Amino acid sequence: MAMIKIDGKDYDSDKLSDQSKAQLMNLRFVDNEIGHLQAQMAVLQTARQVYVRALKEALGEPI
Repeated sequence: MAMIKIDGKDYDSDKLSDQSKAQLMNLRFVDNEIGHLQAQMAVLQTARQVYVRALKEALGEPI
């Protein structure tokens, strides 16, 4: 019996309908993809900061 919490309410995952289980799988997939995209965004933002700094250096501006 695995309990899951949705909007503050607990549900027994063993008692979910097949449709509910499918939607739960979809939700988990989307949450996982969001996590990957957030990690990728953090990498890209860091790279952008490095490029801005390099550009300023190339332009002779103080950093």
